[in-house]
Amino acid sequence: MPKITIDGMEIDVAPGTTILQAAEIAGIEIPRFCYHDRLSIAGNCRMCLVDVEKSPKPVASCAMPAGEGMVVHTKSDKAFKSRAGVMEFLLINHPLDCPICDQGGECDLQDQAMAYGFDRGRFEENKRAVKDKYMGPVVSTIMTRCIHCTRCVRFATEIAGVPELGATGRGEDMEITTYLEKALDSELSGCVVDLCPVGALTSKPYEFKARSWELRKTESIDVLDAVGSNIRVDVRGREVMRILPRINEDVNEEWLGDKSRLACDGLKYQRLDQPYVRRDGKLVSASWQDAFDAIASKARGLPGNKIASIAGDMMDCESMIALKDLMTMLGSANLDCRQDGAALDPSVRASYLFNSTIAGIEKADVILIIGSNPRKEAPVLNARIRKRYLQGGFQAGVIGEELDLTYEYNHLGDTADVLAKIADGSHPFAAVLKNAEAPMLILGMAALTRSDSEAILAAARALSNSYGLVKDGWNGFNVLHTAGARVGALDIGFVPGPGGKGTRDILDGARKGEIELLYLLGADEIDTRGLDKVFVVYQGHHGDHGAHCADVILPGAAFTEKDGTYVNTEGRPQKAYRASFPPGDAREDWAIIRALSEILDKKLPYDNLSQMRKRLSDVNSVFSTVDIVEPAEWTSFGGVGSINSTGFDYPIKNYYMTDSISRASQTMARCTEMFVSDEIKKTGTDD
Repeated sequence: MPKITIDGMEIDVAPGTTILQAAEIAGIEIPRFCYHDRLSIAGNCRMCLVDVEKSPKPVASCAMPAGEGMVVHTKSDKAFKSRAGVMEFLLINHPLDCPICDQGGECDLQDQAMAYGFDRGRFEENKRAVKDKYMGPVVSTIMTRCIHCTRCVRFATEIAGVPELGATGRGEDMEITTYLEKALDSELSGCVVDLCPVGALTSKPYEFKARSWELRKTESIDVLDAVGSNIRVDVRGREVMRILPRINEDVNEEWLGDKSRLACDGLKYQRLDQPYVRRDGKLVSASWQDAFDAIASKARGLPGNKIASIAGDMMDCESMIALKDLMTMLGSANLDCRQDGAALDPSVRASYLFNSTIAGIEKADVILIIGSNPRKEAPVLNARIRKRYLQGGFQAGVIGEELDLTYEYNHLGDTADVLAKIADGSHPFAAVLKNAEAPMLILGMAALTRSDSEAILAAARALSNSYGLVKDGWNGFNVLHTAGARVGALDIGFVPGPGGKGTRDILDGARKGEIELLYLLGADEIDTRGLDKVFVVYQGHHGDHGAHCADVILPGAAFTEKDGTYVNTEGRPQKAYRASFPPGDAREDWAIIRALSEILDKKLPYDNLSQMRKRLSDVNSVFSTVDIVEPAEWTSFGGVGSINSTGFDYPIKNYYMTDSISRASQTMARCTEMFVSDEIKKTGTDD
C-alpha cells in the first residue's frame, strides 16, 4: 500500500486512491466542484489543486493517484494562490444572481468564494450569456450560471442510464444541453439539482418559493414506494416546501425518485380536514362525536363476521396494529393489507422480503427479474442494479415485457410459464443461474397478483433451492413490493384470521350484503364500485377513491404529519417523524382508532406512542430494533398448480400517479402530461 504524506501526516492508502480521497481519509478538506464520490472523475474544474513536492505545477488532486513517498501540501501559498486563481476565472462569467438564486444559502460556489475569492474583479469585458435549456417539468435551468463541472452529464449517463445530457461547442461556446432539446426523461431527474454545485439547475416546482434558512428541517422516511428512501422534509409554517434525500448507503445511497421528491405539493390539495357523515345521500361536515356515534350505531350488535377492514399502502404500523386490535375485539377476522390481492404467505417472512437486501444487489452476478419493472416500481433500486451492471461480470434476465431498464438484459420471454422451464432446467438460462456464484431473483407484484400466483411463488422457491440462490450467508430470493406499508402490515399480521376473508372476498361480500361495515384505513387502491350496500368508514388524508364511497369520513394525517414506523421491502424497520401538523381537525391515525374504541366500548390498552411501539414489539420482535434487517428463516411456502402461459399486467403504468398524494399533485400532473403516453392516460393510471 502506498504511503503518502499530506500536510505532515503520513497515511497508508489502497492502490489507485487519489490524493483527494487520501486527504479525506486523513480528515483534510480539499475544495472541489466537479468531483463527486459516486461519479466518474472528470478533473475539469481545477478547484482541487494541491502543491506536490517535486512537481513543477499544481496538481489536480481528484485525478492524481497517490504514489509511494508522495509529499502533498494542501495549505501552502502555492496551493492557495492556485485555487484563488481558479476561483477568479470561475467568477469572470458567473452572474451576480445570488439575491434571486434558489441555490443561495446552500451553494458550493458561494461557500468557496468566501474562502478563496477576491473582493473585486479584474475582468472588464462583457460577461458570457447562455440560453436557458428546457429539461422538463422537474428541472429549471439558468445556464449562464453553469461552470461546466459536468456532474449532471455524468449522473444522467452513469447513474440514471439516460445519456441525454452532454456538452456542445468548445471554449467560450461550450454549453451543457439535452442533445435533442427535450425533457430529461428519467425517474431520477431531480437528482441533478442536488448535484449541481451552483444555481444552474434548480427545482422547477420549488422555484422562488423559499430560502433554505427559512425552513424547518425534519429527517424522515419516504413511503410512496417500498424502498423506504431516507428523506429530509423541509417545512415553512405548515406547508411542506420540498423533500430532499438523506444519505443511507444501505437503502437509497443519496438518490431519490422524482415522485418521492416532488409529489409533496399534493399534500396541499384535496385534503380531508374535518369529519363527514353521509346524510340523505350527501356527505356533510360533522363533529368527531357525530362521526363516532354514526359508526357506533352501525357497529353495535353487528356480528364480527359482518365487519371487515382493509389497510392502505401508506399507513404506519402503529395505526394498523391499533385497527387490527380493534377488529379482534369486535370479533372480526376479515382484514387484509393486500389491496391488490397479492398471493403472499404471511406465515413465512422470507417469502415476502427482499432477502438479499438492496445493498446486496452489488454482490450478485446474475439477476432474474420476474413480472417486475423496477425502473417504475423502485427507481432507486433500479439504479443500484445499473450500478452493479456497470461494474462488469454481471448478467440479467427478464421474464415479462421488453422494458427499458437502463441496463442490458436477456429477454427470456413474455409469458410466466418461462419460469417453470427455468425451474425444471429445460431453459438455457437455467445454466446461467447454476454457474453463478451469487444469483438472485426479483419477483414483482405483476407475478403475485395473478390467478396462478401461488404456483409462481412455489416455482420461484424451487428454483431458489435448486440453483443455489439460498445458501450460507446468501439468500437471493427477493420480492419487490410497490406499497410502502405492505411489509410492516404483513409483519404485524394484518391479514385474514381463521375463517376470515381477504381483500377480494371482502369486496365481493360487501357487494352481496354479507359484509355490512367496511373500515378503509387509507385504502384507495381498491375497486370501490358496487359498495353502496355496505356502510363504509374511510379514514385517510385525501378525498380520493376511498372517501368518495364512504358513509363516514375520519380525517387522518399524511406521512409527513405524524410519527410512525414503516418497514421497507427488505424488512428494515425505519421511523418517520412529524414535520408539520395535519390540517384542521385531522388527527394522527392511531389516536383516531384509540378514541373510536372507547365509543365502541372496546377500549384499546394504550394511550401514547411509546405504548403503541411496545405493542408492536410484543407482536413481532423485528420492531425492537430500528434500521436493521433481521434475516428471515427459509422454509417451505407457495402452492400447487401449473403456471399459465399468459403475460403480466404490471401494477404501475403511470409512475407519477400511484397514490392519493401523487394524484393530487400538480407537479405529478405536469410530469404525467409530459412523459406518460396518451394510451395510458385514456385507460387511467394504475388503479
